[in-house]
Amino acid sequence: MPGKLKWLAFVVALVWLLLVGVVRLVLVVVRYPVVTLVPLTAAWCWLSFGLSPLVLALLSLTAGLTVWAGLHRASFLRHVWFRLVTEYRRATVYVPRWRTTMRLAELAKDNRGREYRPKLRRIRSEGWRDRVRVRMIPAQALEAWELRRDGLAHSFGAQSCRVRVLRPKMIELDFIHSDPLARSLPVPSLADDADAVDLKRVVVGRTETGKPWRIRLQGNQILGVGVQGAGKGSVLWSIIWHLAPAVRAGLVRLVGIDPKGGMELGQCSDAFTRLVFDNGREAVELLEELAAEVKERAARYRGVRRLWARSNGEPFTVLVVDELADLIAYQPDKGLRERATRAIQTITSQGRAPGFCVLGLVQDPRKEVVGFRHLFGTRVALRLDESAQVDMVLGDGARARGAAAHEISEQTPGVAWVKTDGRGEPERVRAFHVTDADLVELGVYLADATVHEFPTRPDGDATGGAAA
Repeated sequence: MPGKLKWLAFVVALVWLLLVGVVRLVLVVVRYPVVTLVPLTAAWCWLSFGLSPLVLALLSLTAGLTVWAGLHRASFLRHVWFRLVTEYRRATVYVPRWRTTMRLAELAKDNRGREYRPKLRRIRSEGWRDRVRVRMIPAQALEAWELRRDGLAHSFGAQSCRVRVLRPKMIELDFIHSDPLARSLPVPSLADDADAVDLKRVVVGRTETGKPWRIRLQGNQILGVGVQGAGKGSVLWSIIWHLAPAVRAGLVRLVGIDPKGGMELGQCSDAFTRLVFDNGREAVELLEELAAEVKERAARYRGVRRLWARSNGEPFTVLVVDELADLIAYQPDKGLRERATRAIQTITSQGRAPGFCVLGLVQDPRKEVVGFRHLFGTRVALRLDESAQVDMVLGDGARARGAAAHEISEQTPGVAWVKTDGRGEPERVRAFHVTDADLVELGVYLADATVHEFPTRPDGDATGGAAA
């Protein structure tokens, strides 16, 4: 009887080992389908049909993939090449180095003889970056990974590493191998069709993933923040460049305030219906005129329509304020400063439905400077001085989701992180580079633009005045 029990125990153990081996083999095949199935299929074809049919099949496959890459490179990269790169980097970079790297980086912990190690979940290569999904160990914080980003990048052969939270316990590491936004983007040709200008999808540049960067103007307000030389002008002129056909046709009206004496907006004054080159009384009165027009237009729309439309016969108005802080924070006259703040708050809070959009540019995002940042639906963070400013501009938790605006290089003006209300993740983008020659071309293009003045009362006085 004891002998039979020993044999039974041996059989059970053998079956268990075989079962574990099969499960592990299946997991290996599932995790590395290309690395495992391709060599096995090639070996089976060689043994079954010989070497010649195998070589012919490989040549045919190579020719087919070459034709595919020539006809539609984007789909070939997405469906074939990047998957091959993913499997290669998973098998040769991440899996072999993962355990050692986690231990040396002190991201793995020992407790009562048991090792708790972050688990490598999913890897996706996109050419310029590898997206590595990781499940953190209990009691681990995001800061532990952020402190070790440089070390992780060096360990896995990347230029840099970004860390962002996907959900509780799950983070994603972006290992950057090259910057797709390193080169400046020339502006596209000026269009002739004003009807093609979509105020809800204004093309300003390109995103990090290669898609067009679009900004919504209609029903929205935009705040751009960045230090000197960060490329705020690139964002400003890229928007105006896209709007140029509609401006020339009279469908869009641009109004500008440049407290720097016109050093920026004065480069193409033909684009603007009204333009003020200081932060004094004239600028404040212009803001109050716009605020009054917002209220007047909203009163006329009451009970008739809820939103501005092109069919209304009134131009969509974009107020461009370069160096917004000069009007609402740095103006020495307290009275003018308060009037400017009230007027801009009226336009930003009430102007979306009647067809008014504010594009405000500022260097300092602190609440003491711009206390109504929440009224801007789209916030663009160009190069910033401090990491804390990222959350000031893009909202709480933006830096934890990977928006490292404070790490943007001085050599890439126009690169920014953008966050729009209603969209979960910030995007890394770059605006078009509008040169002085482009501005000259834009001025010539807009020289014969239809001019739309501010409406006037029957007595001839402007509808302006202090906003209530």
